[in-house]
Amino acid sequence: MARFLDRSRIVAAPGWSRWLVPPAALSVHLAIGQAYAWSVFKPPLESSLHLSGTQSALPFQLGIVMLGLSAAFGGTLVERNGPRWAMFVSMACFSSGFLLSALGVATRQYWLVVLGYGVVGGIGLGIGYISPVSTLIKWFPDRPGMATGIAIMGFGGGALIASPWSAQMLESFGTSTNGIATTFLVHGVVYAVFMTMGVLLVRVPAEGWSPPGWTRPVVASRPLITDADVSARNAIRTPQFYCLWVVLCCNVTAGIGILEKAAPMIRDFFAGTATPVAVGAAAGFVALLSLANMTGRFVWSSTSDVIGRKNMYRVYLGAGALLYLVIALAGNSSKPLFIVCALGILSFYGGGFATVPAYLKDLFGTYQVGAIHGRLLTAWSTAGVLGPLIVNAIADAQKAAGRSGPALYTTSLYIMIGLLAVGLLANELIRPVSDRYHEKPAEPAMEGQAT
Repeated sequence: MARFLDRSRIVAAPGWSRWLVPPAALSVHLAIGQAYAWSVFKPPLESSLHLSGTQSALPFQLGIVMLGLSAAFGGTLVERNGPRWAMFVSMACFSSGFLLSALGVATRQYWLVVLGYGVVGGIGLGIGYISPVSTLIKWFPDRPGMATGIAIMGFGGGALIASPWSAQMLESFGTSTNGIATTFLVHGVVYAVFMTMGVLLVRVPAEGWSPPGWTRPVVASRPLITDADVSARNAIRTPQFYCLWVVLCCNVTAGIGILEKAAPMIRDFFAGTATPVAVGAAAGFVALLSLANMTGRFVWSSTSDVIGRKNMYRVYLGAGALLYLVIALAGNSSKPLFIVCALGILSFYGGGFATVPAYLKDLFGTYQVGAIHGRLLTAWSTAGVLGPLIVNAIADAQKAAGRSGPALYTTSLYIMIGLLAVGLLANELIRPVSDRYHEKPAEPAMEGQAT
């Protein structure tokens, strides 16, 4: 097994098509993107195990926290051992998380669900999320934004597959503890098989490979694009890393605040109007947001290859703040306007995730971009707690004060605008990385070298 997973076994032969790598990455990201469909399990878990809404959300919240932490601490191992090893570890952890959860529900031991899905599965999320990133960037130096957008699009769109699939299984097996346990068991087995396709298919380019006819662009034409390499150890010593951490955290906090509260938010906004939003329509709104999240990852990251990463984040943060302002000022005056603005915000949310690996590649080179990306994803862990906390805590406080409708969310919307303004400022402060952080030519940078 160790030999099978070794990086040396997956060096592509001459003539091997680089277009086989995105499907390998998608097989992992479409699977772990199931995390966005956790809400399907919340009502049956609450009913069968007598949980509160806060308790039923714990596996998802812990999974997002573990995603960032495992990506941060495992990023160097991913770079050292290669994508096949990383995808295998992700598959083993993510599938095992479902199997542990099945055991926990069957025995009515909810702590096993939290441990399985939240901790073990969360590690699979983190390792799986970063596993193909540096490989894709090496295969597509001519279009890094597009390449990472294709893969990370899968994470955003995983819920479009998982949500109806999970709902159908719960309908077939039932929402008792036995039915939920069986559903978790099927998830664990099917996802293991699906992710194994990526494990078998993935390849890394041979040393010195480049796309036919491609030449490295002149660095001076794009001031933020470096032709040097920075190690993960040095990257976290640069101000650019922390500016980008703030940028990602602010963008994700703003997006996830709407995503986590989407269905009740649109119903609350229009509850007192002549055309209230039904439960089914609210679910359709959530599906639209997932679609915007998914397509934004590909469309905007591909656009960043043309206009540059810094300009792209100016759009995410600046236009995102304007869309939040429109929602705050328009209130419940126009349902189409609310929906269009929310779709724009979620497309920027997804695009921010997909563009950041290419931004890192521009700033720090390709040497240990996967490890650097892993460390940066601690911003996601922070935002995953911060965004829902802001929206839910303020809505609860406003409801306790007797308010309703848009008034439940107005304060949250202005906070999000402020956060996006902070992110916009941090993006403006990003400058080229000083050459004192670059790897020295006399010390060849062997990929996977410990940091």
